[in-house]
Amino acid sequence: MSHTRVPGPPPTTTPAVGVRAKAALRQPPRTRPSVAARRQSRAAWTLALPFLALFAVFMLLPVGWSLLMSVTDTKSADLRSPLAVGFVGLDNYVRLFQDPVFFTALRNTGVFVLFGLPLTLAAGLAAAVVLDRGIRRFRAVFRVGLYLPVVTSVVAIAVVWKTLLEPRSGLVNTVLGWFGVDGPAWLADTRFALPVMIVMAVWRNLGTVMIIMLAGLQGVPRSLMEAADLDGAGPWQRFWRVTFPLLRPALLLTSVTTGIGYLQFFDEPFVMTNGGPLDSTLSATMFSYRQFGYGNYDYSSAASYVIFMLIAALTVLQFRVMREKD
Repeated sequence: MSHTRVPGPPPTTTPAVGVRAKAALRQPPRTRPSVAARRQSRAAWTLALPFLALFAVFMLLPVGWSLLMSVTDTKSADLRSPLAVGFVGLDNYVRLFQDPVFFTALRNTGVFVLFGLPLTLAAGLAAAVVLDRGIRRFRAVFRVGLYLPVVTSVVAIAVVWKTLLEPRSGLVNTVLGWFGVDGPAWLADTRFALPVMIVMAVWRNLGTVMIIMLAGLQGVPRSLMEAADLDGAGPWQRFWRVTFPLLRPALLLTSVTTGIGYLQFFDEPFVMTNGGPLDSTLSATMFSYRQFGYGNYDYSSAASYVIFMLIAALTVLQFRVMREKD
């Protein structure tokens, strides 16, 4: 008996689809930007074009030109023929680090930052805490009073402080004389000139730190403070364990901006002491300014870029130390 096999329907096969084709099928179809979006983009670039042009002409071009001058022998006499200057490489930077006056300026700047920055942050934070929780009445008056030096001209402040610190007719020595203390010549003594400027800078800039810290303190959730209080934490523990970690972004912002400003401090010694006595208040920016006035454009540009590298290094260090930890 023979069995005949009835042919069945042919097996169905699916077409081979590549990985890229499958991914393309899963992705939504790309849509071209609408006419309104393109018009909005063109309008935005049109409005930004004047700023970009001014930024390129008055910022990028001078920065690039000063970098070029720092590796050449450009002097004031070369302004008539700027293309005739010679390339000297890193000779200007080598001269800088062999210049004892520049090292004195760097040391003064380092002392100014080392003491002025933490004192300003501490004073601003303390003022913010007092205004946030300690003072209930006339709070706005204290805020304005502490912030007023920030918006006042630094030249005017320096002139007032110079008048107050006059050795014979100044108010400070007059008050000290009431108690039988013979006040020194504050700005003519190498022991006191730079500390006086640090104190003045702290007084002038604590208002900025205070405002930012006050905003950070007011953003701390009250529920966290209440929970810490229920757990038996004291005032100092609540501040150090709960409040201070939440102030890390505000502390980083004020630390970076204040540190950059202190590395470039110039107006105070320029107005009050002109870098004296005996270069005890000479800053790095004033050294660069003097070299520019002497016509040593190459030397001045090199000093400016050393300051720039110090600012970059300090900023990176602050971000590494005070950044938020996971």
